[in-house]
Amino acid sequence: MRRALMNLHRVLLGSTLVACSAVAHAQGVLVPPRQAAAPVNSLAAAAANVGLKRCLPALQRLSSAAVQGAKSNDVLLDWDRKRTNDSATFAMIGMEYANGGAAMSITAIPEADGACSVQAERISVAPFTCQSVAQQELVGYRQTQLLPNFAVYTDGKDPTSSVSLIDSPPGCLVIRRYVEFNWKDPAAAPARR
Repeated sequence: MRRALMNLHRVLLGSTLVACSAVAHAQGVLVPPRQAAAPVNSLAAAAANVGLKRCLPALQRLSSAAVQGAKSNDVLLDWDRKRTNDSATFAMIGMEYANGGAAMSITAIPEADGACSVQAERISVAPFTCQSVAQQELVGYRQTQLLPNFAVYTDGKDPTSSVSLIDSPPGCLVIRRYVEFNWKDPAAAPARR
């Protein structure tokens, strides 16, 4: 009898392990694969780590737009360490994409009223002529020819931005520029009067 119970126990244990193994295997098939985590926004992380507060929302907003779709990014950051929140912050972000790279320069300057004046330039190279870039991406923009190889495009609906195209055969150097004076964080609570 004891031997029969041990055999029954082994059979039950074995069938339980087989059943658990099948469930675990089935769950592995049914669970969706994990998506790769988005890369860390290196400028936002570095600015927060060094204690920048006054223009941090502007730096986060601009850098988040810059690194969107990038496989990875890294940053050079300069600020006055003696006056961390009262002086300009300068940053250069390098971004790696599946089909190439780009860089973005960002400057944020705190204003006396709590606002920040910001300037950002995204720099990339298109493997096309500047004329074809303008025809594809800048339809409706106004062109101002500065030099024979350098044209600036503006859109009347967005007066704080411009796109500069510089002929650099065999490609085109593209500089997208954004400037805003007295930018205020739309998420911040309005000042009481």
